Amino acid sequence: MTSVKTPADEAEARAIQDELRHHVVLTEPGPPPGRGLVAGVDVAYDDTRDLVAAAAVVLDAATLEVVEQATAVGHVSFPYVPGLLAFRELPTVLAALDALTARPDLVVCDGYGLAHPRGFGLACHLGVVTGLPSVGVAKNPFTFTHEEPGTGRGESAALLAADGAEVGRALRTQSGIKPVYVSVGHRVSLDNACAHALALSPRFRIPETTRHADSLCRRALREAS
Repeated sequence: MTSVKTPADEAEARAIQDELRHHVVLTEPGPPPGRGLVAGVDVAYDDTRDLVAAAAVVLDAATLEVVEQATAVGHVSFPYVPGLLAFRELPTVLAALDALTARPDLVVCDGYGLAHPRGFGLACHLGVVTGLPSVGVAKNPFTFTHEEPGTGRGESAALLAADGAEVGRALRTQSGIKPVYVSVGHRVSLDNACAHALALSPRFRIPETTRHADSLCRRALREAS
């Protein structure tokens, strides 16, 4: 079973990020869009019960049909600290992924990869600890700036860090609606990450992987005793 260490405090969490960041692979293109198996992961919280539920849903990338799905429910083991969200979510996300029998060719996270204040968001962390190619597709911008992309589907604009480096893209998955925010996690190029985001979003703004995982983790949380 894949596991991740729960840090004792913020300082240890940042030290773990600093160590793991060096293992992010940025030189591989990643799997081709529209082929193989793509997993989406997402989490939901119940603060009154201190619970977190995670879902992992595997889709056939060609048909976008659900192949397999799994959930896991656990107690929140790390406080909310901006930039360290992965330590709250990863243990339960990994438990859901480990419950799958299929090994996905790509994992899509509802969050960030390199487009993160410390350059190591959930998609990077998940990719490094599992070895799987991973990307982040977030619904909202974080701390980075970008020009407004064109209004048509597939139009994009660079997501820029303070030093001007491109850390992701604001990508229009549907014409005339607000963009999503795509960033590399591990073992995928940014061009390919954007191509996957488009392929997984034929009808809606959000990728089908995230839509399925979001619905499933919310249901798992409601049903948790």
